[in-house]
Amino acid sequence: MTKRSSGTITLMDVAHEAGVSVATASRVLNGSGTRQVRADLTDRVLAAAAALNYSTNAQAQAMARGHTNVVGLLVHDIADPFFSSIAAGVMRAAEQHRSIVMMYSTTGRAERELDYLATLRSQRPRAVILAGSRFADRTLRDRLGAELRIIEETGARVALVSQNVLPLDTVLMENREGARMLARRLVELGHRRFAVLAGPRALLTARDRLAGFQAGLTAAGITLPKGHVVHGDFTRDGGYATMGDLLARDLDATCVFAVNDVMAVGAISALRDHGVPLPGGMAVAGFDDIVTLRDVTPSLTTVRLPLEEVGAAALELVMQPRAERPRLRRVRGEVVVRDSTPTLA
Repeated sequence: MTKRSSGTITLMDVAHEAGVSVATASRVLNGSGTRQVRADLTDRVLAAAAALNYSTNAQAQAMARGHTNVVGLLVHDIADPFFSSIAAGVMRAAEQHRSIVMMYSTTGRAERELDYLATLRSQRPRAVILAGSRFADRTLRDRLGAELRIIEETGARVALVSQNVLPLDTVLMENREGARMLARRLVELGHRRFAVLAGPRALLTARDRLAGFQAGLTAAGITLPKGHVVHGDFTRDGGYATMGDLLARDLDATCVFAVNDVMAVGAISALRDHGVPLPGGMAVAGFDDIVTLRDVTPSLTTVRLPLEEVGAAALELVMQPRAERPRLRRVRGEVVVRDSTPTLA
């Protein structure tokens, strides 16, 4: 037998060379099926494959067994350091399990998330991780749950990084508690008149952080007026626009809480553009402690979340055998006070 280029060799060629059926050659080389192949036939197939320089398709083998080594990771916005940090944690942990991470950025659109999941399902992934807040729309949530159940029925594992609103393994970031602790700490620093850049109304993470902040103020005997809460996009530009809206209202607030750091960065830019001195003219606080904050002046007070560890925890969940009940990993935040919220006399 003469060796030929692997690019011209098919499984049928190997079967013909070995004098066996294509099914028998496939069972030997791809490990598919449950029937055992006789030792003499196995030797003939392996010898033929070696002589013809035939290379098996690892992806096809994995799909034949029911799944690949791919982990599908869906994030809302890869340009947001919050999600890129989570993705870094997932990828780092995936290396330990010899898995490949295939990432999709949904730009915060639930419909696109569903489309990507349908695409992933056809790829037979080993696991799927959804990193991002859920929406208040129950219809969309039900559709998402149905799609994820189909994926699980193929043998893949699924985990969420968000709220525990679906019966799936979840890494839960305690947004309400983190925001409550931040409110309490700001009051301890002497701040009394607050406003909030609250993010999208339908986003559960934004809702939880607003609710937690309000609860912390209420416990301190401080009321947050309804007109001091402005909703907008969960982005830097959303923070810029909503901060401008607050300034146009000429409120008496002296401290602004943005429900995520990228909104806080936009708010700081808006304050500068309107000639408001920082932090003396307005104190600003955020939430997440994204890596790019090291370049922000004044340094931003925030609630620190271990984002890479969150991603790694989600990956470890999907690599474990399925449990009888969904598992919940809680992640608490830590208030970090910096120059953007000075102590008031």
